[in-house]
Amino acid sequence: MPRIALGLEYDGSLFAGWQAQTDATGIQNALEAALSFVANHPVLVTAAGRTDAGVHACMQVVHFDTQSERTERGWVMGANTNLAESIGVLWARVVPNDFNARFNALARSYRYVILNRMPRPSLLRDRVCWVRESLNADQMHIAAQHLVGVHDFSSFRAAECQSRSPIRRLYRIGVSRVDEYVVIDVTANAFLHHMVRNIAGVLIAVGRGDENIDWPKQLLQMRNRQRHSGVTASARGLYLFGVMYPPQLELPSAARSSAWPPGPEWIAPTIEPVY
Repeated sequence: MPRIALGLEYDGSLFAGWQAQTDATGIQNALEAALSFVANHPVLVTAAGRTDAGVHACMQVVHFDTQSERTERGWVMGANTNLAESIGVLWARVVPNDFNARFNALARSYRYVILNRMPRPSLLRDRVCWVRESLNADQMHIAAQHLVGVHDFSSFRAAECQSRSPIRRLYRIGVSRVDEYVVIDVTANAFLHHMVRNIAGVLIAVGRGDENIDWPKQLLQMRNRQRHSGVTASARGLYLFGVMYPPQLELPSAARSSAWPPGPEWIAPTIEPVY
């Protein structure tokens, strides 16, 4: 039975997160329904990672098994015809039968977008985190470097996180400013529940001057989310930006020019793939 991998993007604003649910609409629900129609049999998908309600993706990767014969273009066009406009399949590839979108991923990248200005956003209200106070992106970047490496990220995980281990390897993190936007780019082997949003909340506090640049290091050492660890930043500004796989699979891994925010300076992600 052939195994197919798909890359997709989505606006998570109207969905209750990635995971299929019985009492709400998850992105997985919508994708499986569309693929089942195209395949003419029930389809179940496995994703590289689950995103929370309101979180977006520039490059999510999934796999599924099918008895149906369709061209790669046929899977893309057929799925998109049956999906809401807020979800789009970008590519399809036939992959080895032992490929797993989750367990074969070497690293994942997220981008967190902050609109840093006094007036609140209207057009972008569901696509960015709004912070009215001026942020010092340089200080945020310096503070963020304390998080690079292998650490116990207990102070940055949600209380309901079900991961067996809080240990993660964070490869790179960068904070940069372009005009009114402050952007946090982070790559790790995997992430805990709310880990990126909690990192963003901590760095925003540093950027506002509420905390010093050593605060992330101090939080790591606490290894306890129940103590003072800052707020969890809004889901609206968070994007799953890329999933990296072994190069021999030849899977597109990073977001393309459609990545948010638009413009020539955002065509390539600021974080290189990690192999």
